[in-house]
Amino acid sequence: MMISRTVVRRSLPRLLSPRALTARPLASRGLVTCRQQISVPALAVGGSYSSWMRQHRLFHSSQRQSSSIKPFLLADIGEGITECEVIQWFVEPGTHVAEFDKICEVQSDKASVEITSRYAGEIAKLHYDVNEIAKVGHPLVDIKVAEEEATLESPAPTPVPAPESTPKETPAAEKAAPAKQPRGSSLKDPSLLTLATPAVRRIAKQNSVDLAHVEGTGKDGRVLKEDVMAYLAGGKASETAPTTKPATAAPGQGERTVPLTNIQRAMFKTMTRSLSIPQLGYKDEMELNATTEYRAALNKHIAENPAQYAFKKISYMPIFIKCLSLALSQYPIMNASLASDDALTYRDSHNIGLAMDTPQGLLVPNIKDVQDKSIFDVAHEIHRLTELGQRNALGPADLKGGTITVSNIGTVGGTYANPVIVSSELAIVALGRMQTLPRFDDAGNVVARQILPISWSADHRVIDGATIARFGNHWKMLVENPVLLTSSLR
Repeated sequence: MMISRTVVRRSLPRLLSPRALTARPLASRGLVTCRQQISVPALAVGGSYSSWMRQHRLFHSSQRQSSSIKPFLLADIGEGITECEVIQWFVEPGTHVAEFDKICEVQSDKASVEITSRYAGEIAKLHYDVNEIAKVGHPLVDIKVAEEEATLESPAPTPVPAPESTPKETPAAEKAAPAKQPRGSSLKDPSLLTLATPAVRRIAKQNSVDLAHVEGTGKDGRVLKEDVMAYLAGGKASETAPTTKPATAAPGQGERTVPLTNIQRAMFKTMTRSLSIPQLGYKDEMELNATTEYRAALNKHIAENPAQYAFKKISYMPIFIKCLSLALSQYPIMNASLASDDALTYRDSHNIGLAMDTPQGLLVPNIKDVQDKSIFDVAHEIHRLTELGQRNALGPADLKGGTITVSNIGTVGGTYANPVIVSSELAIVALGRMQTLPRFDDAGNVVARQILPISWSADHRVIDGATIARFGNHWKMLVENPVLLTSSLR
């Protein structure tokens, strides 16, 4: 016979007396179901009934524990992201997962993140195939959890930046797997054991190329975009997809329509919103002769103290960014944002964005709190962000919160540009290609000068021409005169 816990608790002071226990065990008296016999030594050490119960989990329910299906929703990753592409699954139907185990890797508009489980249980269903678009707030998977656990609220899953994958040996039998596989089969897909960024995987998918067959020339055998293109140009793609035209098809071989990548979709949406902003353009140039000498002195110091720095030398960019922060201190409106149609938010932190050309497209991570950093600190952050960008490992924290942006088109080519601001900022500057050009000195003599063209765009609803000109001149003065730069540092 089974009795309720309440009856047992009320009866225990009497039932667990030394006299009752020495007479015969409780189980033999038919009062309760026990996992072990209760004896006098169990209470001889003294202590309360509650502490004794915590040590001896004697009572159990005769009712079998039931389970329920719990949908696991894709949580909000932030920055207004509403959808993500499923890059790979770490589970399949029937897989048992614990809380915070990895479920899948998704590619958002800005970065790759790994989604961890909110529940412990058995995977019942995957709602998306690899490369399908998952919606924020919609189920990713169904998890069969215990009824008791299903009623408990767990903290929301926290996406983390996807670490660089580790190459594994791929059996030859698996390499022959068919291209189209059911949901969850990515666990057995040999192409996912190959090091490659999501952008490269997308190119390979669009051209039906099995990455397991492509020889990678990147670090640790990573397959690069150039490797896929070389594979296609070599005619090897016909072995895997004879009916699919490669991305590099010559003119006259037919048109192709391909969907936008996540980065392209993000750019499309962002630039569409930017069209509603009247943008003021302002162009100028800076002379970098003195800055070049200053940079050479910094690099000499780095070369003499290599153990202090993670980089071997610095570019001009840390100097430009630190000078920009000092100029923002004098013109805080350039670091502000529109809170509404009739209000501005002045931001204390100078989170200066740096536009980067990464394997998956244009990304703009930002260096946080430049106003509190030295030039070497800024250089270290640029080095860190560049390394993460090349590995497709930039996280949401690095990509959100920017207050003003610097774009260096000069590394690719070109002189002047018309950069487009984003709705959360009031200004952006594009740097052109530095050139040695003839200029007149104070005595009227023609001399060679290192000239850097710069192009500003500002939100003309708030910033007028005089403000952007004065701000640009102050930044230019600090860059051109390192003595003034160092005297302004605190």
